[in-house]
Parts: sequence; C-alpha cells; structure tokens
Amino acid sequence: MTGEERRNEIIRTIKDSIKPIAGSKLADKYEVSRQVIVQDIALLRAAGYDILSTNRGYYIRKHMVRIYKVSHTDEEMEDELNTIVDMGGKVIDVFINHKVYGRIRAELNIDSRRQVEEFLETIYSGKSSPLKNITSNYHYHTIEADSEKTFELIEKALKEKNYLV
Repeated sequence: MTGEERRNEIIRTIKDSIKPIAGSKLADKYEVSRQVIVQDIALLRAAGYDILSTNRGYYIRKHMVRIYKVSHTDEEMEDELNTIVDMGGKVIDVFINHKVYGRIRAELNIDSRRQVEEFLETIYSGKSSPLKNITSNYHYHTIEADSEKTFELIEKALKEKNYLV
C-alpha cells in the first residue's frame, strides 16, 4: 500500500467512525509506526481535511448546513448576521430567487462579528446594495454549524427576532 492509498484509507476510516480513533489503532491497522500516522495526519490536514486530535484519538469535524429563508430591513442586517454567528453559525452565502433572473447567489463566509462589520462597511460604502432589496427583503442564507443543537439555537433566535420566514 502506498502512502497516498494509506492516507485515503485513514480518511475513510475516520469519517466512518462515530467516535475518535486512536493513532495506535490506525498504526496497527495499516501496519506502520505511530509516527507515520502522525505524519499522515499532518499531510491530510495540509490537504484541507479538518482532522481534530483529542486524548481519545482523531476525528473529522462533521459540519452540517441548512438553508433559512429570512426577511428584515437594512437596519436589521447587522443584528441578523450577528445573531447567527453569536449562536455558533457560519453564514456561507446569501441568495435570492428572482422571478426573471432565477437564483442569484453571493458567497459571504462570515463567522465572526469582525467579519460582519467588514461586510457591512462594504455594503454601506455605497458600492452596492444588499441582494434582499431586489426581492422586498426576502432572501436565503446557507448556514453551516457543528451540531443540531447549534441549528436549534440559531433558529430559535431568528424566530424570536421575527427574521425567519
């Protein structure tokens, strides 16, 4: 088995596991030293895999996404975005469904108040206006979170503020 094949198998093994897998177990399974596993994990991380190390072993963070339809005024935009990131979500994008042009989407990738502030500075600079203004404030966000509980918190907060449609 080549190093690349082993690393592909390591990813498959970690993804399929419901609990962290110890490096020693991976070393035994692939008949290599623990140090080789450590090096493989470093290479996989460098390749973009979100592998976390715990005292119980390695696991891949499993992010989930949901799409929420929302509506709010321009003045409420900061509060809406901060509500999502404060509850642990990441705003992947914003999109609208235009009756003539179809779906219009813009990447945001906002996961902190600082990024909310930077985004709003760009919008308020007059260079452009929010997509939601084209569709009478109705728009969608793709939200990423690490758990069902985080989505529950986000949804509850958006409902309480009457942003969720």
